[in-house]
Amino acid sequence: MSVDVAKLITQAKAAGLTIATAESCTGGMIAAALTDIPGSSAVVDRGFVTYSNDAKMQMLGVKTETLDAKGAVSEDVAAEMAAGAVTQAGVSLAVSVTGIAGPGGSEFKPEGRVCFGLARAGHPAVTETVDFGAIGRANVRTAARDHALSLLMQAVS
Repeated sequence: MSVDVAKLITQAKAAGLTIATAESCTGGMIAAALTDIPGSSAVVDRGFVTYSNDAKMQMLGVKTETLDAKGAVSEDVAAEMAAGAVTQAGVSLAVSVTGIAGPGGSEFKPEGRVCFGLARAGHPAVTETVDFGAIGRANVRTAARDHALSLLMQAVS
């Protein structure tokens, strides 16, 4: 893991920030990495594992129209997931991940494509897509976890 998660927690705590995660393809790995750190309860509020589209809609308020128009693996859905996590948890900061860990994918959404969202209370979510490539399911999930943690680190620094 390239991010010093203990430092991330320390900096978030010093800044008075609280964090939630909204995860699909990582299945809770980001929340687990955060909560592995002693004292993280001062910062980490909760993690949403929204693997299905129904869970994304019910738990995070992702719109049916967005899922129908863009698909679950899209920056639009990542933005709605992150914003929904901020709203539902009442936190200051949330990161979201939705992607295709593999095996599989398509011409338009290949294996290894992961969309990320980062939302702050009172601000629109920012998004990005990273194509990690067909490096295997476990490697895509680990790379996505690490990238999400780096986004959180940038946000709290």
